[in-house]
Amino acid sequence: MSNQTNDSYVEVNGGKIWYEIVGDGPGLPLITLHGGPGSTHFGLEPLRAIGADRPVVFYDQLGCGNSDRPDDPQLWKIDRFVEELLQLLKSIGFQQFHLLGHSWGTMLALDYYLSHPMGVTSLILSSPCLSVPLWLADCNKYRKELPVQIQEKLEYHEKNGSTDSEEYLNATKEFNKRHVLRLETVPTPVLKGRENRGKQVYKTMWGDNEFFMNGNLKDYDRTQRLASVTIPSLYSCGRFDEASPDTVKTYADLTANSQFHVYENSAHMPHWEDTVEYLSTISDFLVRSESR
Repeated sequence: MSNQTNDSYVEVNGGKIWYEIVGDGPGLPLITLHGGPGSTHFGLEPLRAIGADRPVVFYDQLGCGNSDRPDDPQLWKIDRFVEELLQLLKSIGFQQFHLLGHSWGTMLALDYYLSHPMGVTSLILSSPCLSVPLWLADCNKYRKELPVQIQEKLEYHEKNGSTDSEEYLNATKEFNKRHVLRLETVPTPVLKGRENRGKQVYKTMWGDNEFFMNGNLKDYDRTQRLASVTIPSLYSCGRFDEASPDTVKTYADLTANSQFHVYENSAHMPHWEDTVEYLSTISDFLVRSESR
């Protein structure tokens, strides 16, 4: 295997996006879709290891990371991100590929497949959000398990429109420590990703934080369309994930040709918290999908 990487830029609606292709193994390419909206490819760094078996494509969606950052909230809509992915794939020329989305990236992966199924060999939906109402219901359940004083601070600032206050931000950290990333030391690439994220994208599409949502994705729900997914699909999440195991299993049960996996030591980032198991689960799934 060659460890070759090459990175470049592609012109898309709204600006230029950065991408990188890692590895040139014989398997079909794996296209990675980072979370957020507005997070970066840095969060998916452990997936570089899969470049031993196949090309792995990383890219920063418009508005974050190494890509252009236009100051235009009108650009931050899911249909434009689907079109952006289509433009990227046409530019790099892969005819068949796997799509791996994490968190918001699963919404993008599913919507891409539903509108452009040609060439998509499998879907890997890691810690998925395929129904915002179900996501928020899970988050509200988790919130009720937080210490009472934390719950009170969250409610106070949400009612008073002061969700940018330091007290509120500190209160959200308790939720994140339980349900987003449980590691004591935050990995350097994750910190780098946080520094380079697109705050306008996140705020416009999602809202103030993971569980207080007022962005334009608030009505997103594709549960009724999962029956039309016919390719092999891997649904997975962490045991303590904000994408709760019960909800993720519901998605898998609605999808005919699917597999469901829980990482027992993880919250929302099993690729960092359970890296060895995450990579082997994905690699096995990719090989099986290709041998069908």
